[in-house]
Amino acid sequence: MSQFDLIVIGAGPAGYVAAIRAAQLGMNTCLVEARKSLGGTCLNVGCIPSKALLQSSEKYEEANTHLQDHGITVSKPKLDLATMIGRKDGVVKQLTGGIEMLMKKNKITVKQGWASFKGANTITLDDGKEDISAKNILIAAGSEPVELPFAKYDHNVVVDSTDALSFESVPKHLVVIGAGVIGLELGSVWRRLGAEVTLIDVAERPLMVMDGDLSKTTLKIFEKQGLKFNLGAKVQEIKTTKTGATLTLENAKGETETLKADKVLVSVGRRANTDKLNLDAAGIKTDERGVIQVNEQYQTSVPSVYAVGDCAPGPMLAHKGEEEGVACVEMLAGQKPHVNYNCIPWVVYTHPEVAGVGLTQEQCKEQNIPVKAGKFNFAASGRALAMGVGEGFVKVLAHAETDEVLGVHIIGPGAAELIAEAAIAMEFKASAEDIARTCHAHPTLAETIKEAALATDKRAIHG
Repeated sequence: MSQFDLIVIGAGPAGYVAAIRAAQLGMNTCLVEARKSLGGTCLNVGCIPSKALLQSSEKYEEANTHLQDHGITVSKPKLDLATMIGRKDGVVKQLTGGIEMLMKKNKITVKQGWASFKGANTITLDDGKEDISAKNILIAAGSEPVELPFAKYDHNVVVDSTDALSFESVPKHLVVIGAGVIGLELGSVWRRLGAEVTLIDVAERPLMVMDGDLSKTTLKIFEKQGLKFNLGAKVQEIKTTKTGATLTLENAKGETETLKADKVLVSVGRRANTDKLNLDAAGIKTDERGVIQVNEQYQTSVPSVYAVGDCAPGPMLAHKGEEEGVACVEMLAGQKPHVNYNCIPWVVYTHPEVAGVGLTQEQCKEQNIPVKAGKFNFAASGRALAMGVGEGFVKVLAHAETDEVLGVHIIGPGAAELIAEAAIAMEFKASAEDIARTCHAHPTLAETIKEAALATDKRAIHG
């Protein structure tokens, strides 16, 4: 039986990054992955392929509708969907291949197969193909799409996010159940490519976890783009044929509606991918949703087993998993790392992008935190107007008494990159005054953060 210092189950961002850091720290490390390619959901069927399609579809829409605004006249673009999907697959192949090279570079043993526990220090691959043991085992098995009881995936008409990355043709009408991050991103892709897209959600606004101002503006902007929303609605039944579906739902007024669709994308969240790990064999405890319970050192109820990423509590974000994976193995090596969960940003890669970090204004109110808000619109940004992307705003929330930045929320161009400045500022407990006094290059999109910080004290220059 092979023996290691550390076995990492799952080769997604949390797992492969943890394996690399463990190898750097001198641990004899084995990485186990059920997929034939490394990178987990993120690289194979999640973050990376969706961003590739978002980028391609954005270029297609720009050529169709926006280039003439810049004095560029072109004949009507023709969509070659097969090439677009092929490009996406090429990006995935390049990056997953890069992970394989990193494993070789760091002398990490990689084993392919589904891992299940035989005990606190031993796992078996594919029900007995091979047993391997280690001093410690780190679970980073990721997550999978939630399936609704009345909307079982047939992967033809009723599809999950993986299926929606590889449609062979543009659907005439795509209904998306769930107006969260994945629903908005994939809905935007197919809307740009010519589909009618309707998003249904039980919530009263999209992206309910974000700051209220941001969510309301998101709704207005995406409705203007052509996405249709049916909010406060509950899907009651879906009847499918080989070519489409009929949805019955109760709308916000309590009335019954029916919708016909070519494709139905179910995008109502993800669940921890733990049910096939045979956790009971090692005595590892989970909650009722299958999320593995851990302490501050990411240690499970079994001292030699740890869990990070989507399998552990907290937001299901690739970068959150990466930070946890690194912190966990550094703790195993005797170091004292720290993950500040208040400074983990989230991003929606639509156009415009939406991003946030820290507390929302609603959370500040719930926690009775005195707060002052400063907002600056991209419409007043010289750089944004020159780019032709003046929609949206930056909102800075600061403590009304100490001036410490508590949260930053952005909808607008480059939000995914801009939010990093806010995260760094908050990590160092910066005040709004610190940001306001920091010289930002002109003209840049980043100036909007400076102006929003100034606005918390009613000192915005260009607002």
